[in-house]
Amino acid sequence: MAIMEMPESLAPTATASGIENLNSDLNQAVRRRRGSSGFEPATGIDSADVNTNDDIRDDACGSGAGFETMSKSVGDGNLREEERSDAVVNGEENKTTEATTLYKFSYRASTPAHRRIRESPLSSDAIFRQSHAGLFNLCVVVLIAVNSRLIIENLMKYGLLIRAGFWFSSKSLRDWPLLMCCLSLQLLPLTAFLVEKMAQKRRMTECVVVILHITITTAAILYPVLVILTCDSAFLSGVILMLVACIVWMKLVSYAHTNRDMRQLAKCMDKVETSDADSCYDVSFKSLAYFMVAPTLCYQLSYPQTPCIRKGWVARQFIKLVIFTGLMGFIIEQYINPIVQNSQHPLKGNLLYAIERVLKLSVPNLYVWLCMFYCFFHLWLNILAELLCFGDREFYKDWWNAKTIDEYWRMWNMPVHKWMVRHIYFPCLRNGIPKAVALLIAFLVSAVFHELCIAVPCRLFKFWAFIGIMFQVPLVILTNFLQNQFQSSMVGNMMFWCFFCILGQPMCVLLYYHDVMNRKSSAR
Repeated sequence: MAIMEMPESLAPTATASGIENLNSDLNQAVRRRRGSSGFEPATGIDSADVNTNDDIRDDACGSGAGFETMSKSVGDGNLREEERSDAVVNGEENKTTEATTLYKFSYRASTPAHRRIRESPLSSDAIFRQSHAGLFNLCVVVLIAVNSRLIIENLMKYGLLIRAGFWFSSKSLRDWPLLMCCLSLQLLPLTAFLVEKMAQKRRMTECVVVILHITITTAAILYPVLVILTCDSAFLSGVILMLVACIVWMKLVSYAHTNRDMRQLAKCMDKVETSDADSCYDVSFKSLAYFMVAPTLCYQLSYPQTPCIRKGWVARQFIKLVIFTGLMGFIIEQYINPIVQNSQHPLKGNLLYAIERVLKLSVPNLYVWLCMFYCFFHLWLNILAELLCFGDREFYKDWWNAKTIDEYWRMWNMPVHKWMVRHIYFPCLRNGIPKAVALLIAFLVSAVFHELCIAVPCRLFKFWAFIGIMFQVPLVILTNFLQNQFQSSMVGNMMFWCFFCILGQPMCVLLYYHDVMNRKSSAR
């Protein structure tokens, strides 16, 4: 390698003695690298190797005897090269040149290239320790490309399907009974407050209080159902009213259940003559009014509070809410409606055709569902919490990483999950009901309200939503078994996305749509 540093004009003029001296120095350096049985192991190479290479550099680039016998007929360029070699030996070269020369001599052909045991990045032992940011970027690019093609294809086939009266039209006036029903529902919390006030003053027995609360909560559900079934209202208006009615019902149940528990605690404190008996049980209209508009379903006397309202932040979130709501409506009108209208009943037509329709519908349906989640659980609930200075804003967790169906239901809707745990699951356990039965009861309550929110606005009771929610129970058992069997987060997460978002929701949309169309055609 020392010869490679010399100009070509100098190489033929080197004497035999100079070459022999250079070779002996190189062999001596190599022998220092060898053990008794060959080269030393790769793990034994350290900074001493660099020092050895420095010795070789000094020996090779120095003014040895072989270079002194070179011909004096070398030109001026060759003399300048000899001066440069002397400058390297005397330490007169700059640091950049020294680093370059050291690099050239440090990684020799005899240096081991394989020094430790390593796995391929995509092997099963190393795949989860790698960063997959590049593959994620590739998926995003492919997703944008595929959806761009679908958008262009849809516009070429159907044109722009957004109607001028998509948001408001003359038909919206026929929904005024639903609006009046929604406003009159707010009288029920006032009635519940009067009942609790009478119970606090001990003017009612506990049995009478329970009967009155059951009557109030039952009216909160039956009243909107009767209004929707008797009025020729739009589907969306009926869904909104049923959602409001279910929220009012759950809030009233929590209000009655919490106050009953506080009365029992106050009685226990009275027996031991504790001074905190009056402070733990207080019926306040202000607390009830705040609770009815707060983004929570669990009643308590006070909540964590933020110090101020960020008006600019609220304005930005409201703009996002309008944008994503419009995007959701555009996807429904432009993509979901044409697919559904050009489909057949999934249980009565060709099986392959039904599978094709379900898979084609799954993509826009998933986008609408994600937009709905983002608009309601993130934007709207955070706006409401900011305006009310409500501090606990854990309205959802990272449900998209759910390993099992059970884990998904515990993370995607935290207000309902907390209500279920507080007012159904743990009361069942305290009354001696097994955990499996308590879980089944919780899913049963959820299934009933899902069916009410969809079947009542459709005026069709086929129990598809009820069956879909109750079908989650065997899926919970299956995904828990797979999680324990394979100890992998990917298996359960993929099953969740497949069953819940790719197959379940599109199938329910097709079933309800065709049943509603069949009901309307038969009514004509």
